[in-house]
Amino acid sequence: MKIFKYIFWLLYRIWFYILVASPIFIAFPILFISILKESWYPFFFRIARIWAKIILIGMGFHWLIKSEQTPEKHKSYMFIANHTSMTDIMLMLVVIKNPFVFVGKAELAKIPLFGFFYKRTCILVDRTSEKSRKAVFLRAQRRLKSGLSICIFPEGGVPDEHVELDDFKDGAFRLAINHKIPIVPLTFPDNKQRFPFSFFSGSPGRMRVKVHEFLPTEGLDIKDTKELNNKARHIILNQLKIFSL
Repeated sequence: MKIFKYIFWLLYRIWFYILVASPIFIAFPILFISILKESWYPFFFRIARIWAKIILIGMGFHWLIKSEQTPEKHKSYMFIANHTSMTDIMLMLVVIKNPFVFVGKAELAKIPLFGFFYKRTCILVDRTSEKSRKAVFLRAQRRLKSGLSICIFPEGGVPDEHVELDDFKDGAFRLAINHKIPIVPLTFPDNKQRFPFSFFSGSPGRMRVKVHEFLPTEGLDIKDTKELNNKARHIILNQLKIFSL
């Protein structure tokens, strides 16, 4: 019986990569045109949201969103969430309608096809390079000035399986304070179970999302970074514990 589970997981993973790649391949000309100008990014973002929905629905996932507060149109925010799965990217795109730019790991740009658009639309960071981390602030500043929002998974990577929520890096919070934009914490409690990074695991099912009340940054300065960091992490960690009951 166990062999059938492994066959299912193998096919399930292959199907995921087909769903990721096929829409990009089919829509390549439109996607390529949409990234020729930075000002056209909102159009690219709308296509990306369709791509994300195709993947989640195709994998048998259905999302359930509960919001304490809703982002306003034409305002910039810092979106953060816990990070446990490749599907976190797709779920974030589905949940948030305000055009935002991901700050993500530079090594993802090496993924064929996906990486071509990833490195041209996201803000890449090499976490081993201090110069790269500093450059993120300049690129994020330009995007925020153009009216976009930023999304960062503040754990800085995917924690070990036994870690419920890793410590948060300060970058997202420094950026938010510097640009006086609200922090929007989101909790993804089911993605680790639905589609974890471990290969032989995962299954169709629900993906719950909790959009928490925003954390304002007006009146804060850099010395408040750690306190804001801890507050945001506490909100997400508490919600994870509530979901697990």
